[in-house]
Amino acid sequence: MKNIFFFYLIILFGCQSKAENVGSAANVPAPAPVSESAKPVPPSAASTQTIGVTTDYLLGKFEPAKHPDFVAVGKPYSDKPGMTLRKETFEAFKKMFAAAQKEGITLKIISSTRNFFRQKEIWEGKWTRFAKDAPAAKARALKILEYSSMPGSSRHHWGTDIDINELENHHFEKGGKHEKTYQWLTEHAHEYGFCQPYTAGRPAGYFEEKWHWSYTPLSKLFLEQFEKNIKDTDIEGFKGSETAAEIGIVKNYVLGINQVCK
Repeated sequence: MKNIFFFYLIILFGCQSKAENVGSAANVPAPAPVSESAKPVPPSAASTQTIGVTTDYLLGKFEPAKHPDFVAVGKPYSDKPGMTLRKETFEAFKKMFAAAQKEGITLKIISSTRNFFRQKEIWEGKWTRFAKDAPAAKARALKILEYSSMPGSSRHHWGTDIDINELENHHFEKGGKHEKTYQWLTEHAHEYGFCQPYTAGRPAGYFEEKWHWSYTPLSKLFLEQFEKNIKDTDIEGFKGSETAAEIGIVKNYVLGINQVCK
């Protein structure tokens, strides 16, 4: 049986619009825009519970649809069938969705939880597709790692991370159809516990992803457990996995994120 790692999860239930903030939330300083130097709103100490996390959970080796801590994500939050998230993540997203809509911003989840086996399908599909242009295993793995994770190393395994609206940065940049969406997210997402893990200018890891947002009251804790308990050699069971240690998948990719999200 896998070892179970227990830690305290602090859940922010008070992440609401300014008009709804009451009680202990009123004592939290006004949040700053999300950036490398900004900090997400800290979770409220009012609600604490103990959660067991197995290595299989951290590696995505479970079925989210059958997991008691996950819920289905349907319309109007996503138009895609089969989307699932941790309950806490989804509750926080619904608050953020409602606040954004009040300002004419629509947030649609286009990708949510992906377990190891779904990530393996994505990875091995690209492994085959890039074989001609990158015949050497390490070079091929690095090409895929520009935007896709090795199975077992993806934040999407945890039910805390979502992709919003589009999967190309130019849509969120100046003149893009989601320029205002990205501006709103960088200014307000942290009020609901969300952070952009793959920003520009990081020394290592995936390329920038303006569409990828993580619910940090949970993902920070899962990341801590991953760092403590998972090694490069645990990232295995798919084509090209032999390159994980040479590339330093844990240090450079799992941990190579926006420092604000840690």
